[in-house]
Amino acid sequence: MRPLAGHLRYLWYVMVHKWFVFVEGRKLGLGLWQLAIHDLSKFGPSEWGPYVTFFYDPSGRPVQRRDGTGYYHVADEKAAFSAAWNHHVRVNPHHWQAWLLVKDGGAVVPLRMPRKFVLEMVADWRGAGRAQGTPDTVKWYAANGGKMVLHEETRREVEALLGVVRNDAVSV
Repeated sequence: MRPLAGHLRYLWYVMVHKWFVFVEGRKLGLGLWQLAIHDLSKFGPSEWGPYVTFFYDPSGRPVQRRDGTGYYHVADEKAAFSAAWNHHVRVNPHHWQAWLLVKDGGAVVPLRMPRKFVLEMVADWRGAGRAQGTPDTVKWYAANGGKMVLHEETRREVEALLGVVRNDAVSV
């Protein structure tokens, strides 16, 4: 078990994150209940311990896990965090990963996300950026959006919400 400092720092981060998601979600018109239950799974045993262990050292100091784009890579030896992250994205439908159908044979098919979850996902990205001191969601998306397997309609909605202009025009 980690010292109390790591748990307290993680609790503080999660509460700050939830506050910023609430603020951003209200701007997007999301309801109070949807925002109140946002990321509640982080408080459960499947996620809490592995997250604290992954993001804080034994003395409770934060461990830098993200690269310059805000993306973090999970090493194989961090199986507990990988399992916790998998749990998180599967039980929280505001994560695009929850909308991937893995077919027999391994083909991955993105499903269209309902609008309320697209809105919550964008609020989540904005809230995470604010909580981490990197509030430029458009810059973050420019660096990381290509790694996301999104249904084309979902991608259009996301980019419209972010104000991203796509250059899909084919010159003749």
